[in-house]
Amino acid sequence: MDTALRRARAATFVYFGLNGFVMGMWIVHIPAVEAGTGIGHALLGWLLLVLGGGAFAGMRLAGPLTDRFGTRTAVPVGAALCSAALVLPALARDAWTLGAALLVLGFGNGCLDVAMNTHAVQVERGYARPVMSAFHAAFSVGGVLAALVGALALGRGLGVATALVATALGGTAVAVLAARALLPAPPAEVAGPAGTAAPEAVVRAGRGAGPRIGVLAALAFMLMLCEGVANDWSALHLRDALGAPAATAALAYAAFATAMTVGRLVTDRLAARVGPAAVMRYGCALAAAGLALAVAAPGVGPALVGWTLFGAGLAGSVPQLFSAAGHAEPDRAGSNVARVAGLGYLGMLAGPAVIGPLAHLVSLDLALLLPVLLCAVAALAARTLREQPAPDATRTPAAAREPLPEPDVDPSCG
Repeated sequence: MDTALRRARAATFVYFGLNGFVMGMWIVHIPAVEAGTGIGHALLGWLLLVLGGGAFAGMRLAGPLTDRFGTRTAVPVGAALCSAALVLPALARDAWTLGAALLVLGFGNGCLDVAMNTHAVQVERGYARPVMSAFHAAFSVGGVLAALVGALALGRGLGVATALVATALGGTAVAVLAARALLPAPPAEVAGPAGTAAPEAVVRAGRGAGPRIGVLAALAFMLMLCEGVANDWSALHLRDALGAPAATAALAYAAFATAMTVGRLVTDRLAARVGPAAVMRYGCALAAAGLALAVAAPGVGPALVGWTLFGAGLAGSVPQLFSAAGHAEPDRAGSNVARVAGLGYLGMLAGPAVIGPLAHLVSLDLALLLPVLLCAVAALAARTLREQPAPDATRTPAAAREPLPEPDVDPSCG
């Protein structure tokens, strides 16, 4: 394996982990920032939507810019902006300044999200096998590490400004230092190694990719909506529906998040063996079954099993969508990833907002059947991934002439 490609993969892990750590440090310090600005929970909720709006705007802008200037430029710029912007919430003194700070932080997060996922697609293309899910696992690990570091800092009485400024300075330094290991921009036209012609499958897959990208974006919206529901409603489900104590109820989200992280660490090998379409089909089916079990569970134990299965099922699905979007048209990878990631991010924001009103009309258990339905729909639509080009699109022509996989194996597994 080429040394430059290995270094690029390692750098991609660094940027995903950095993104998770920076955003995790913000989340850990939300209560302190809220107290420092003197705002209430209701106003904070609206300001968090400003962060989401900034992220969406950053994603939409970063896609075309990444295609134009390349990921070697876009990734470190996005990482430095996201890291540096973490200082701003610590400096906020009222709702207006906090809103402006969150808008900039969200914008930097959105830029980095699109740029690093686009670079991950480049790395995956070089490896000629699925590697995307492990990068998303690194983001989760970064968030867990931030929770531990943030808790330690708060426990020792370290001020919010000190913690966030230190994180911003360290993150900016990492963003700059890791940039040299990133891959250069690919040629404008798809080509095989040493200037050979691109495999016909890649050229064919790039034609008419627009409608498929729309489907992938819609699937990302549905599945990230489900993830948002788990983030905000899993603990509440155990507490309100099953009467679990607060400490026990918190285990629902812990089970979901742990299963998702572990699942993403093993998904790449699974996708290489059975194909991305199968990973998504059976993963979404498992997620639907798991959440249905949690909803129907008579006690805390089975409910925790259900939330665990929900996380394991969702673990590998969204990375497959990002990967498919990036491979659909190599010269527009950034723009396509931005479309899928942007709509998916809106889904994550919409999840909690949708379940809340539904839970007022019906019980929380019945409201949670909506993500069960969305997972089932996504499982049925997993066939869309079969129409994407393979990650091994830049193989040598000899390798490209290997016998085609059996019909039940998605071609993107190489």
